[in-house]
Amino acid sequence: MPRPRPIIFDCDGVLVDSEPLAARAYERVYEKHGMPGVHGGIIAQCVGMKQSDIIARIRELTGHQFPAAAAGDIWAETKMLFTEELKPTPGIAAFLETIEGDRCVASSSSIERINHSLAVTGLAQFFGEAIYSSSMVKNGKPAPDIFLFAAARMGADPADCIVIEDSPFGIQGAVAAGMKAIGYTGGGHTYADHAARLTAAGADFVCADWQEISRQLSGLGVPA
Repeated sequence: MPRPRPIIFDCDGVLVDSEPLAARAYERVYEKHGMPGVHGGIIAQCVGMKQSDIIARIRELTGHQFPAAAAGDIWAETKMLFTEELKPTPGIAAFLETIEGDRCVASSSSIERINHSLAVTGLAQFFGEAIYSSSMVKNGKPAPDIFLFAAARMGADPADCIVIEDSPFGIQGAVAAGMKAIGYTGGGHTYADHAARLTAAGADFVCADWQEISRQLSGLGVPA
């Protein structure tokens, strides 16, 4: 039997339904520091980026210069919301129980945030130590660095890897890494042209739920 193809999962918006909560945290923290108007529509343009890039993008969009010394406030607010309200995306636990072969997480979030997200949603058991953050590489998404790093850690050929992502930046990074890319639109932050944007970024397929992803993976030689 051939070895199942490795699967690389984004975390936020793919494994856990975190993006609406994260957007709320940014809005609260910016307002706390006297910089109102950082609403969900602005944060939506930053989905898939690491925190430092999000702060830079918010500055470009609003002119707000967030104080570097207060960067920890963002995670503190986010962690509180995650602890109280974070849920896994619908059907992901059953999906993870059935798939075979290597899998890992490759996220723009910090290791602390990824671990907390997986712990509070009960998904940590499915990944062990196979958790990788953009903080481990030079460039965040849409650069391919994190995906190539994850493939190397798994001892996998990038061309064999399948990436599941919810953001155009993540899809672009996967494509740049030479990997098969599946777009996911089942999170609470999805929007009218979400699927079209993922397709435009290079997604081979776009799926709205994990059952549909299972069907697509079967065609790619991944029992699911």
